[in-house]
Amino acid sequence: MTSLSREASPPILEERNMKQALRHGWRCKCPNCGRGSLFKSYLKTKDHCPECNESLHHHRADDGPAYLTILIVGHISIPMLGWAFVEFRPEPWVLIVSFSIFSIALSLFLLPRFKGMIVGFQWAKRMHGFSQEIPQSNNEKGAQ
Repeated sequence: MTSLSREASPPILEERNMKQALRHGWRCKCPNCGRGSLFKSYLKTKDHCPECNESLHHHRADDGPAYLTILIVGHISIPMLGWAFVEFRPEPWVLIVSFSIFSIALSLFLLPRFKGMIVGFQWAKRMHGFSQEIPQSNNEKGAQ
């Protein structure tokens, strides 16, 4: 009975470096090698890394990057808006224009970086198909 349970257990995969994958994602680079570009356009992820050929089409970032972007931009811009209004008392249209530009610029900066970090997180945790590549042991590589 113990031999059956050993045979049915899934292979143990190497643990991937989470911090490195998140850092590569922040830089919009491949979570595996950190050299290849993650995106082929502003938010469109490449199917494969051009440097290491890592499959990247498995990711499921969905609304996560947008949610994180709204959360961070809101927590930065709203207190700044209140502070600027109390401290400087500018005209309302000046506040609206300046903080709209600031919020849009910050959102456009953060959105691809958060998407890269989510793809890196999913890659490091082997989520959504990133675990299909089963590494071969050194003995198996030498036998081939």
